[in-house]
Amino acid sequence: MSVPLKKENVPEPIAYSEAALRNNANVLEYCRTSMSALSGSTAGVLGLTALNGFAFYMFSVVILWVMFMIKAGPNWQKYYVSRQSLLTHGFLGGLCTYVLFWTFIYGMVHVY
Repeated sequence: MSVPLKKENVPEPIAYSEAALRNNANVLEYCRTSMSALSGSTAGVLGLTALNGFAFYMFSVVILWVMFMIKAGPNWQKYYVSRQSLLTHGFLGGLCTYVLFWTFIYGMVHVY
């Protein structure tokens, strides 16, 4: 008499394609840079200063993250390793681009 072996509920490991992850990271970086330039220009035209300007950057980063989550759908694990990396990857580089466009457009519209 043989006893059947019990299978434990062990989740199957997920395999990611290196090329696909690299491509997704490049698309994310391109979108973040474009969003930073556009939102920095918008903040400059609106005349936002000090903490209001930085709060606008945080708002635009969260909106971009939400748009990526909506685009990926409920199966976001297929495209990205973690949701947190979508939110934090390239944050400081985007901030530098944002401040560059923010101050330039603010100076062009409100100072001169």
